[in-house]
Amino acid sequence: MKQVRLELARDSDFPNGSTLHGYEFTAPLNAEGHIDPEAWHKDRDHCRVKRFWAGEPDEIGHVIRKPGGSWAFHYDIDGDEDDDESGYRFGLHCFVPGEYVSIREHDGEMRTFRVVQVREIA
Repeated sequence: MKQVRLELARDSDFPNGSTLHGYEFTAPLNAEGHIDPEAWHKDRDHCRVKRFWAGEPDEIGHVIRKPGGSWAFHYDIDGDEDDDESGYRFGLHCFVPGEYVSIREHDGEMRTFRVVQVREIA
């Protein structure tokens, strides 16, 4: 099981990116850094996410697999599926430091994040 930290990459709102906006999530990754669907299925209750956004309370939820095999972050606030944040092609991305991934946030905006840390957890 790995903990992955994503921080906001440069965009029009944050020209230098931001260490105060992002996600930390826990999921099983294979040797190449891809989310391992079989290992996730066996241990999905421990696959958690925290969204941190300066000036807003943290949002806590789960890493989920949607029908068709896509990945998303589902928050425990109200259980509304419309609030899920979908990872763009998360199944193909390698979660290794320096790589970039995109997430469609619950406001519908697609933002790019940089993988800044991946560490083993017990």
